[in-house]
Amino acid sequence: MIGRKTQRKAEENLIAEIKGFDDFELRLGDVMRGERATMGKSLLDVQRDLRIKASYIAAIENTDPAAFDTPGFIAGYVRSYARYLNMNPDEAYDAFCRESGFSVAHGMSEKASGVKPARRIEKSAAGGVRDPFTAPNTPFVPEREGVFSQIEPRAVGSTLVLLALIGGIGYGGWAVLKEVQQVQVAPVEQVPVVLTDLDPLAGAARPGSSAGMSAPSAEALDRLYRPQALDVPVLVARDAPISTLDPRSVGTLRAPELPQVQTASAGQTRTDEPVPQVVEHPAPNLVMVAVRPSWVRVRAADGTVIFEGIMESGQTYEVPATEEPPTLRAGESGAIYFELNGQHFGPVGDRGVVTSNLPLSTEEISGRFQVADLEQDRDLARMVAEAQTSGQ
Repeated sequence: MIGRKTQRKAEENLIAEIKGFDDFELRLGDVMRGERATMGKSLLDVQRDLRIKASYIAAIENTDPAAFDTPGFIAGYVRSYARYLNMNPDEAYDAFCRESGFSVAHGMSEKASGVKPARRIEKSAAGGVRDPFTAPNTPFVPEREGVFSQIEPRAVGSTLVLLALIGGIGYGGWAVLKEVQQVQVAPVEQVPVVLTDLDPLAGAARPGSSAGMSAPSAEALDRLYRPQALDVPVLVARDAPISTLDPRSVGTLRAPELPQVQTASAGQTRTDEPVPQVVEHPAPNLVMVAVRPSWVRVRAADGTVIFEGIMESGQTYEVPATEEPPTLRAGESGAIYFELNGQHFGPVGDRGVVTSNLPLSTEEISGRFQVADLEQDRDLARMVAEAQTSGQ
């Protein structure tokens, strides 16, 4: 019975020691870290969103007011961070002051000063001294390295050797340059051989003595300042090779060589006989004659306009002789005739009719048109009569 009572009391004490969720004390930092984890934000994300240092955010979650440089900004930082986590800013700030023992300083107290007091050096659990600058509360901030910790001793030796080598090369170049530019003059006791052969008293006699020198003539002095090569200048024509060419012997203007004709009797060649040439009489000129005012246009085979205008009564136009005959377009066809070998052909067409694309060649005109009848056109007869009268 005694053992059963003792076991029952032990079970009752064990059940009494079990605590629920509400039995634990939730601090401000735990709540803030939980809200931040729910939002999926890191300390750097909060720093980027609120423009507050990540170390200050970690100090708010750890309720460490000593991490702030200026105590006057703690209230604003805590309220801004609580508002960012959708918490009540006033309740969060009261919890921060209650857990950290922070209070707002008023008046001229020492705590209200902007100068941060010297931090007290905390001792770690291992017994060492913890410096808050070298070992901050935020684990993500890397510790700062010393200035000389990044310098490797072997690099210092190599740098010194390189500097010594550069200095030696520079000094050697400066010494060589100084020796090159330096000119040293040393006195010589012995007279040079060239000067020993000269007599210092030669030609030192007075002008009236027998050993004196005669004065140079004017021609000699003039020759001294004017060399003989300048008396007769030597001219070389720049176009001498061209001027010596004979166009009758070379080039396209060279006279043709007469063919050598061999006689059957003597068996000798002769070159004095002329070469036979075939000369063709030029083609007769084709003249266009206007007996009354008419607009005409003569166009070449390539389409260019050779002549265009109004031909008055009695005006003539000589058609140029080309490889391809030009074409005629006349506004008043009955007023245009053609003169060929002293005869008149035409007219080009009836009165008031426009004629186009008429080839102006002697063969085309003589083959298409007949000799004009002077009785049918009084203007043409009058113009021919005036031409015969002026010719006589």
